[in-house]
Amino acid sequence: MRKTTFSLLCLEGAVLSFNVAASSALVPSIAREFNVSEFVAGRIMWLYMLAYGVAALFYGPLVRKFNAKKVELVCFFLFCAANLFAAFAANIRILYASRVLMGVFGASVVPLVLILISQYGEPENKGKLTGIFFSATFVASLLGLSLSAVLPWRMIYFLPAVFGFLVWVHMYWYLQDFKATTGSFAAHYNKVFRNKTVVLVLSYIFLVSFFYHGVQQWLAVFFSKAYGFDQFLISTLITLTSLSGIIGEVAGGCFSDSLGRLKVVNLGIALMILSVLTLCVKLPFPAIAIVMLVWGFGWTLNHAGLSTLLTDLPKEFINESAGLNSSIRFISAGIGVTIGSILLQKSFLLHYGVFAGGLLLLLLLSNKFLPGNLKGGI
Repeated sequence: MRKTTFSLLCLEGAVLSFNVAASSALVPSIAREFNVSEFVAGRIMWLYMLAYGVAALFYGPLVRKFNAKKVELVCFFLFCAANLFAAFAANIRILYASRVLMGVFGASVVPLVLILISQYGEPENKGKLTGIFFSATFVASLLGLSLSAVLPWRMIYFLPAVFGFLVWVHMYWYLQDFKATTGSFAAHYNKVFRNKTVVLVLSYIFLVSFFYHGVQQWLAVFFSKAYGFDQFLISTLITLTSLSGIIGEVAGGCFSDSLGRLKVVNLGIALMILSVLTLCVKLPFPAIAIVMLVWGFGWTLNHAGLSTLLTDLPKEFINESAGLNSSIRFISAGIGVTIGSILLQKSFLLHYGVFAGGLLLLLLLSNKFLPGNLKGGI
């Protein structure tokens, strides 16, 4: 894989991620503009996630039939157009529809990148490449969150549309061609689900994404309701999760190459548990800021370790596994956001207690889901 191609894929990932985290921070502002409750406005999160999760299943098989460059050019152009529709949404229903389209077409990016790293990356550098890519997405997420504190919410959708179209032009001229490998649209999900190791890894991914997003996507509402923070303070706190995430993705990728995937995954989830438990206690703003830094760092260590692990899978599984990774993460995220909404409306303590308990159980059972030393292959 050429350096230019990898750089363009990182830029594409950055555009994709610019408003993913910012959208959750903007829920209170969007609710006020459209005169709806924060929980109604919060549907923009799980609508995007579920659409993304379903669509991601098709992109791995699709690039067997069609040149991956052509697939990306079409999908990325439509993703940018969907951002533009969101920026000019006249009502909450149009914003819902725009978010669904963003999910459908944005879902092409991550599966393609993992497939290419698996096929063209050197074994000793797969973690590094994976970490750099996801770190770029967190840089963009950080920028989006920072700007969400000072710009009108519509600009958080308008900016990636404009910048995305500029990236698209460069992709058209400079993105490397990746020819189809079999010449036919073929989905081998039956083979994936017959492999016990792959099924266990994907099950773990489903659960950790469920618990993470059940907490992360409602942080803005929590800080608004429990602490009365304004938009600036809310965006600042959530921005810290992306700030530490930039470091966490790179560190997680590099440590996955040197220490092994499983150790990195477990360290990440341990930090997540510590953070969630701490949120159960009323804290001053500086302490909450530290908790957000730890939370973001822990999540990205876990994410980088799992993503690198996927690139170790046998080549006959990688297309479907890459698609399933994105699909499972976002479908489970949508479910986690929905369950989180129900629990949060009952009690903040109940909400965080349930999700901390789930993460702890996952840590204790990690050897069941991710058996053996995963460094260098499974």
